[in-house]
Amino acid sequence: MNKTSNIVLALILGLLLLLGSLYLGYFVSREEFWTLFGVFSLLFVGAGFFIKLYGKSWQWIFFLGLLIRLGMLLTFPKLSDDYARFLWDGELVRIEQNPYSEIPREWLEKNQDLTNPFLDNLFELMNSKDYYSVYPPSNQLIFWLGSLGAKMDPWQGIVCLRMMILIGEIGLYFIFLSLIKKVNIVPSRLGWYWLNPLVIFELTVNLHFEGLVLLTLIATLLFLQKKKILLSGLMVGLSVGLKLLPLILLPALFFFVKKKQLIPFVLGLFGMLFICFAPLMYGDSLWNFLQSVRLYQGKFEFNASVYYLLREVGFWIQGYNTIATLTKILSGLTMVLILWLSWSRSGKGFKELIHTWMLVYLIYLVLQPVVHPWYIIPALGLSLFTQSKIFLAWSWLIIWSYMAYSNPEFTENPWILTLEYLPLFILIVSEYFRPRKDENLTQNLSL
Repeated sequence: MNKTSNIVLALILGLLLLLGSLYLGYFVSREEFWTLFGVFSLLFVGAGFFIKLYGKSWQWIFFLGLLIRLGMLLTFPKLSDDYARFLWDGELVRIEQNPYSEIPREWLEKNQDLTNPFLDNLFELMNSKDYYSVYPPSNQLIFWLGSLGAKMDPWQGIVCLRMMILIGEIGLYFIFLSLIKKVNIVPSRLGWYWLNPLVIFELTVNLHFEGLVLLTLIATLLFLQKKKILLSGLMVGLSVGLKLLPLILLPALFFFVKKKQLIPFVLGLFGMLFICFAPLMYGDSLWNFLQSVRLYQGKFEFNASVYYLLREVGFWIQGYNTIATLTKILSGLTMVLILWLSWSRSGKGFKELIHTWMLVYLIYLVLQPVVHPWYIIPALGLSLFTQSKIFLAWSWLIIWSYMAYSNPEFTENPWILTLEYLPLFILIVSEYFRPRKDENLTQNLSL
């Protein structure tokens, strides 16, 4: 293929990916599952072709992914309504109210003199009217900026939040590229993050912040690789400040950091944690925040795997949903497995730390009662530094979870869950438990 034909083919394939993404972002709702599934799958396959043909050129990958994201700037989130809570919390901060002090319904009833049409509109759109905010203070800063940009218009607030996420995504791309070069991984791996339709739609379109979490995690790894231990501690502390979940990565990190590096690492980590969480010390904020976290872990169920199987056992034995007990058991098991894995894989080098982080995420997600599609994005990014294809496959398979939204009751179909999780667990067994002829590969991938 000559150079001209190569460019023409890239432009045609890129245009098709752009048009398909725009159609999905602007015109397809989550109730239209089969259209969503079909277009999403075509975009996934198209991204694979583009990466195979042009993955060696990070510029082609970057500009196509950036163009698709820019094309989504004006769309309204159709696959998630979490943005309403983001802007609600941000507006409370803007009018100098504590977003952790009361649940939205109570606040609205008690503060009629402070409310405005913007808050009234957000309240109607919100899916968490009766829960305290579960978002850490670092997120509240982002929400506040979104509310400032909204100027009483939810659509403007959405665009403002999207711009901040996009800036973070661009930063992530180049930090990702820098780390990939330092650990001698082919740049085409980055394409599976940057052009992945799950990443584009769950972050840029649906306004979730897992991309910012991944940004801080990759920055943590880059500073570790450069021996800038204090900065590494600051970055991982910030990741916890954005989402509590990166706490599960800390044991592996403590086992990896050398004794002489512990003091600057701990100073950076706990210094950032204090900055991020100090606002929760005001009034009942910390108690209410933790109450929502506990409620989230003990009440909600969505797109689970192992949990659903054990829940059926609970129904058979007890005759009712044993979620309260089962979530405690699985949380304890998760903690034990993460500690064991972090300890057993300690001292095996920098790339193995990244692999361990990916496996920690895998353990957590397969044992959780709630696995929203955007939850797997940080693990997907980490997995691209390894030989594992589990999270790459899951980033397509997880689109089956949106089938639940195609019916008014939002009920999940066990057969659809099987279509998601059966291939996933077959791949897990294939990668980690099946004997390999290549001993080096087995050593790299085995638990």
